[in-house]
Amino acid sequence: MVNAWSLAYDILNGTFDEEYPMSIHQFKYHEEDILKDIEEYIASTYNGHYTGTQHEFRKVQTIDLMASRDLAPNFCQANILKYASRYGNKDGKNKKDLLKVIHYAMLLLHFDDHYGKPSMTSGNIDHTMP
Repeated sequence: MVNAWSLAYDILNGTFDEEYPMSIHQFKYHEEDILKDIEEYIASTYNGHYTGTQHEFRKVQTIDLMASRDLAPNFCQANILKYASRYGNKDGKNKKDLLKVIHYAMLLLHFDDHYGKPSMTSGNIDHTMP
């Protein structure tokens, strides 16, 4: 049985089959809409204001720096706590805080090797810049 998390995994990893009918799922709590929002939010972070802007570092994110110093799992866990605790307290019940919690939880799954270690880091460095 496909659940919301496995669907999110397939969507984010490009393994989602577009022909697969969404209507067979027994979603009843707006999961399809939530997954779409999560995907859009995560995609937007790759062009966010915390990425580098100059030369080959324009695709490097803060999480890449944390990972290079073996700090990524703790960074993710701390940010999960940060955004979860501020939900409802700063800017009201801000949906973006919950999207950040979910995103950092997904990153934590990656950095704690729940999906295996990548054979090689992506680097995220743009070598095409002069």
